[in-house]
Amino acid sequence: MGGGLIGLASAWRLAQAGLRVAVYERGGFGGEASWAGAGMLAPGGEIEEPSDFASLALASRALYRAFVRELEAATRTEIDYQECGALDLAYSDDEWRALQHRAERQRALGIASKAVDPKQVAIFWPRVRTENLAGALFYPDDAIVNPRELCRSLVLACTKAAVELFSVSAVEQIHVSPNEATLYVKTITRKNRKVIIGRRFRAAVLAAGAWSSSIPVSGVPAPPAVEPVKGHLVGYQQPDQTCNTILRHGHTYLLQRANGLLIAGASVEHAGWDRSLDPAIAARLASEASFVLPHLAETTPSEIWIGFRPSSDHLQLGPWHSSALHLAYGHFRNGILLAPKTAADLASSLSRISRP
Repeated sequence: MGGGLIGLASAWRLAQAGLRVAVYERGGFGGEASWAGAGMLAPGGEIEEPSDFASLALASRALYRAFVRELEAATRTEIDYQECGALDLAYSDDEWRALQHRAERQRALGIASKAVDPKQVAIFWPRVRTENLAGALFYPDDAIVNPRELCRSLVLACTKAAVELFSVSAVEQIHVSPNEATLYVKTITRKNRKVIIGRRFRAAVLAAGAWSSSIPVSGVPAPPAVEPVKGHLVGYQQPDQTCNTILRHGHTYLLQRANGLLIAGASVEHAGWDRSLDPAIAARLASEASFVLPHLAETTPSEIWIGFRPSSDHLQLGPWHSSALHLAYGHFRNGILLAPKTAADLASSLSRISRP
């Protein structure tokens, strides 16, 4: 259950594997972290050392072009997917040394980067601040995707693949027995009455993002906890090609979608489920964005929004004390990047469950 990018991508792959699939979503499909995410597919900005996460992220990035093209062909839609690369900027000697040391470690993992002279930055990235620019690294394999378009296409693909899609249908409880999982779902009848319906499945996938551990589970130990980590983002409607690659400086990133929306992010806040917009945090993000792109100092953001990243002690992916319950959450800020690989791994695992 869970109708975000992870849940929808997994449902599509499971249906392609010949399984009957239903997706239950407490709100609207793709309406939470998947809607809020900027859409970076950027191992160059996320990975520094070998780890299981690094291997998974690199494998998922390698799947992305084919994943998007297959989805576009299946739904006859267009998805904003740009293999644009990323430019990391250093405005002090210390920052430049840190970037170079990180790049050395990344090369051992197969993450390519190339030094760019500040004079070249001025030519090819004319809006980027070059005052006191000590150095820059270009990561050719980093990319972006519009997750809102991705989710819309996945809803269409799931519909075409005969996946049952239930929005505004919150899973209130899961009971796991040796050979099946029962989902107790709160839904609304045509007479506007709220009822709880129990449905049995050979297996359930818990992919509810930051809400995953708030769903009671019986029959097996409680799944690992997940915490919502709030993040603010700001957006500017800009002319095409204002920001033709991802730009990064420290913890600040900027990217531009094909529709002109230039996004700057993002904050990291342990604030529970607080959905309020904080003007001070938005102003800080805008200030950091205008440091990299000085013309933004004269521009008021056209959009400010927040999202809840699902943070756990590590990525929760695979069966949980039973073949009848699989976990797929805890992706934190990399759910968009990890979606193709997560979906492929779940389909491979669950398709081995014998069909009734």
